[in-house]
Amino acid sequence: MKRSPSSALWLSLPALLMLAVPFLTLIAITHWRHFHLAWGDGDAIATSTGLGLIALLLIVVSGLPVAWWLSQARGKARAVVELLVLIPLLTPPLAMGILLVSAYGPYGPAGSLLARMGIELVNNPAAFVLAQWYGALPYFITAARSAFAAVPVAILEAGRTLGASPWQRFRRLSLPLAAPGLASAVALAWVRAIGEFGIVMIFAYFPQGIPVKLYNNLQNDGVDAVYVLLWLLLLFTLPLPLACFALVRRYARDRQPRRTRSGVI
Repeated sequence: MKRSPSSALWLSLPALLMLAVPFLTLIAITHWRHFHLAWGDGDAIATSTGLGLIALLLIVVSGLPVAWWLSQARGKARAVVELLVLIPLLTPPLAMGILLVSAYGPYGPAGSLLARMGIELVNNPAAFVLAQWYGALPYFITAARSAFAAVPVAILEAGRTLGASPWQRFRRLSLPLAAPGLASAVALAWVRAIGEFGIVMIFAYFPQGIPVKLYNNLQNDGVDAVYVLLWLLLLFTLPLPLACFALVRRYARDRQPRRTRSGVI
């Protein structure tokens, strides 16, 4: 007997429709016969994806210890670190771009110090990576911390009782058990890094990545000039998040009890 859709599904339709309409519209209005890149679009794709991968590596390497520590720590120190993560998360990207220029620009305190060592962090690839890194890091830490916090404390305590060091408990217990949540954190960080516009616009306008190039094409040639690059943004951005979500679904499916003729295993 066929089941009727649940009331929850019907209540979800307005939100789902709102999410789907822009992408259905994109399919309908794209001029497929004139599907070609505008001048500079290829360089923007290479910039965003190539430097984005470097930024993602830095985000994971620098963010994992913070997320792990936040999931385990208690007391005032934890509250201070949480605040340090939360403030950049809540600050508008354009404002963060101005703050980064003020700090790391040639006349800023950190920027002038770096300039003495021959390092500049404005409108160059290093600045672009820093902008992506800074824009996506708080999102990764927040999501990764939730993943680590979901690991049962009893398992970690059992590892400690058996003589496992903190590093062994982290590598052999926390990382495997938190893997699905960490995959989601990586996906979120990648999307945030690739799509970062406000910080990049102010702090690292050159070399131009995909978001800034989309803005320039829109300003110079109108909305019809951006559809090809928009499709390519989706093409190069979605595979990594989709792979991460597939990992999460596979993990959830493997953890479901298997049904047999004699019952549930």
